[in-house]
Amino acid sequence: MPTALLSVSDKTGVVDFARALAKLGWNLVSTGGTAKALRAAGIAVKDVSDVTGFPEMLDGRVKTLHPAVHGGLLARRDLPEHMKALGEHNIGPIDLVAVNLYPFEETAATAGAKPEDIIEQIDIGGPSMLRSAAKNFASVTVIVDPADYGRVLAALEAGDDDVVDGGP
Repeated sequence: MPTALLSVSDKTGVVDFARALAKLGWNLVSTGGTAKALRAAGIAVKDVSDVTGFPEMLDGRVKTLHPAVHGGLLARRDLPEHMKALGEHNIGPIDLVAVNLYPFEETAATAGAKPEDIIEQIDIGGPSMLRSAAKNFASVTVIVDPADYGRVLAALEAGDDDVVDGGP
């Protein structure tokens, strides 16, 4: 069963996307607010802390920065030694990651925004997951724009492993 990690600041369409992935047989893993939104919609989702074995910490600053996440994203499926290492460390591959980053620009542009509020909108885990997934693009589908959910689902339903072509 493939696994999708959903960790989005912009929740637009994520519930329908997750529901469709679940219907296609995907396991869903998610972080704090996204997991809460999915559960509220009645969608089964595993917390990323269950995957990592560590709770979100430092006021949510650390949640996905863990070998269980990045190993799952970076492991090359075509290299037996990579797959063996995942097995030895009880890490499951992650086949799709949907991430959009914290709204730093919006927050910084808000009149009266406090520096401490702006600083908290500097995303660390999101860019790290995107880079890991992009490095392993041959095995991991990467989605950053909710507008692409429909196109990605259509490609997955069609069995297209080159999910998007970069077109509109």
